[in-house]
Amino acid sequence: MMSTVIFSQRNYQRTLKLMGSRFDLTVVANDSTTANTYMDLAVDEITRIEKLISSWDPNSRTSEINKNAGIKPVKVESELYELIKRAIGISKLTDGAFDISYASMDRIWKFDGSMKTMPSEEELKSSVAKVGFQNIVLDPVEQTVFLKLPGMKIGFGAIGKGYAADKAKQLLMDKGVPAGIINASGDMNTWGKQTNGESWKVAITNPMNKNKVFALLPITDGAVVTSGDYERYVTFNGKRYAHIIDPRTGYPSTGIISVTVFAPKAELADALATSVFVMGKEIGLDRINQLPKVECIIIDEKGNISKSDNIEIDKL
Repeated sequence: MMSTVIFSQRNYQRTLKLMGSRFDLTVVANDSTTANTYMDLAVDEITRIEKLISSWDPNSRTSEINKNAGIKPVKVESELYELIKRAIGISKLTDGAFDISYASMDRIWKFDGSMKTMPSEEELKSSVAKVGFQNIVLDPVEQTVFLKLPGMKIGFGAIGKGYAADKAKQLLMDKGVPAGIINASGDMNTWGKQTNGESWKVAITNPMNKNKVFALLPITDGAVVTSGDYERYVTFNGKRYAHIIDPRTGYPSTGIISVTVFAPKAELADALATSVFVMGKEIGLDRINQLPKVECIIIDEKGNISKSDNIEIDKL
């Protein structure tokens, strides 16, 4: 009599440091060998993207673009070209609240307790003199990127982790992995369902009390990103300035302490979470409400919760 072996799928997890951040990978698989093969593929993909977009790596294509600012256009791979093109699209959508040329900014704000006085108007103005997505010139025929101003730089700090998570997720889905989560330091990207048939759930914590979860929301085949300033800020004249700086003015954002964005892709959620901080509650929600399949939860510095039109929160 033949015996049948029934494999039961379960979650396999790995935590590692990639792109200078903590990544938690979860895949649903029949056995650990298969799961490890999948996770190795995800790690290789994230590492590949880091080499492409890192502005710290002097040999990356991004560094080459930055080195040639004000000098000449640089021919790039279509993947990087398209990423920069989408980033400029988000800049237009947010009136410049999101801008990958933020990397040109002078770091005049310190959030380590060492700042004793506010920077002057002149210092703030000159800190953003080289920032401006309008000065990123793309040539679709030659597939080149040119930064118009000498000393100008681009960086993918507010979009890179989300993009890497999207690419790793797509790769695993293409390989037939039925479900999983890629958590890039709080940038959550999911697909499929848990082994018990339920949707993955994300806990939204209350920044006023980090041990308290105020909502548990299901996510299916989408991404959720939370941007928070409750750890890093400075206070001058009774006003709280967050570590997320407005690339248009050089001033830190004020009034909001946490933004959570739900979107089909982590790249978009990542960029919008930062932008809403900068745009403020009213403009931020108005902009989010105009986007299909994108939702948002905002917590202001008084602890008030605001949300976009089509999101239902089941309070705990």
